Amino acid sequence: MKKNLHDHLRVPLLVLGMISLVVGTLAGIARLGWSVPNFGLSQIPHHGVLMVAAFFGTVIGLERAVAIGRAWAYIAPLLSGLGGVTLILGLEPQLGFGLILLGSLIFTLASIAVLKIQPAIHNWILLSGAVALIMGNLLLLFGAELKVSVLWWMVYLVLTIAGERLELSRLAIRSESKRQGLAGLSLLPFVGAVVSIFSFALGELLATLGILGIALWLISYDIARRTVRQKGLPRFTAACMLTGYTWLLFSSLLLLLNNLDLMQTTRDAPLHGLFLGFVFSMVIGHALIIFPAVTKLKIPYSSLFYLPLGVLHATLLVRVVGSLGLKTQVYALGGLLNAIALALFVLTMIYSIYRGFLRKS
Repeated sequence: MKKNLHDHLRVPLLVLGMISLVVGTLAGIARLGWSVPNFGLSQIPHHGVLMVAAFFGTVIGLERAVAIGRAWAYIAPLLSGLGGVTLILGLEPQLGFGLILLGSLIFTLASIAVLKIQPAIHNWILLSGAVALIMGNLLLLFGAELKVSVLWWMVYLVLTIAGERLELSRLAIRSESKRQGLAGLSLLPFVGAVVSIFSFALGELLATLGILGIALWLISYDIARRTVRQKGLPRFTAACMLTGYTWLLFSSLLLLLNNLDLMQTTRDAPLHGLFLGFVFSMVIGHALIIFPAVTKLKIPYSSLFYLPLGVLHATLLVRVVGSLGLKTQVYALGGLLNAIALALFVLTMIYSIYRGFLRKS
């Protein structure tokens, strides 16, 4: 009975997260000067909060809840999703921030529960990512500069993805020293984020060095290096991983050059290279594995999924070139096209779910 209740909660919680993604995306393109509906325009100040703390807080929280199968763990994505909706409805922002913070606290408890079940290196990294999410949300609630919260959110996503990829690569990476190496590299972004509270420039430099090291580790050892030689879904997933790691490396190098005053760039290029190029490559690559597990919907693989992946990378390249060249109209166009790429991915998912229903019937 409880299990059935859990199953019925999954799709509504996912929809709750998608609301934050849609409105957050509209707020993002509104920041670039494009006309959007008023509910998107009003959320310009909360673009990052909706895209990371609300959307990913809900989706990754839901994934973690499904993994441990405990009813209380579903409260995490529920609160994160409700926090995003609270902001969208124009209610007191502190209420939305508070709900998102509470969601991240319960998400961290779920991560601790996973660690108790399996005290492996990758679960320690996942727990560190969860704590980073708490810190970013806590600083947001107490009015710290947004860039400090953004750095913590970067650490949250990078460590979460690194931990999950280490788990998936456990059969390919048998060397304990390599696994411990990733754990060691994961400490540096976390330490950097802590330092950023007191000295942002130094903290971001330390975090960037750690993220750069993680990017090089993933490129060197991730199982995607092998599975890209296969066919079908394994090759597609590997292509998403490897292109995502390339964006992570590129973004961390840009941030590093900027921090060392060797190259002055806008923050748009490295931040969106990481959040869009790296993180959403992971989303697209894992969607056909995680979404069916979470929603119990059949989503058959099709080479059509290469289309949104290719469009995302091509349009992000336009955005980055425009940003680095200080061509406002070019990177604004790239930002609009990024949103279209995300919409194309969602439409491809919906079409694939429809195909799954047809096969089932």
